[in-house]
Amino acid sequence: MSDSPNANSKWSKYKVEDDKLVRGEFCPNPRCGPGIFLAVHVDRKSCGKCGYTLLNDGKEAHKNF
Repeated sequence: MSDSPNANSKWSKYKVEDDKLVRGEFCPNPRCGPGIFLAVHVDRKSCGKCGYTLLNDGKEAHKNF
């Protein structure tokens, strides 16, 4: 086991700014909802549940809804 915390844990997706909870980017699909975060890759962000993909240039590559 590692001595340091896992950088990919759910707690790392949240931040506190000005005493308010700020969540990371989540899947806009109504079936997934705000509890499903997007996985961050080098060239894209993607949802592992529905397959929604957002390229880093802002274009949607795959949208199932």
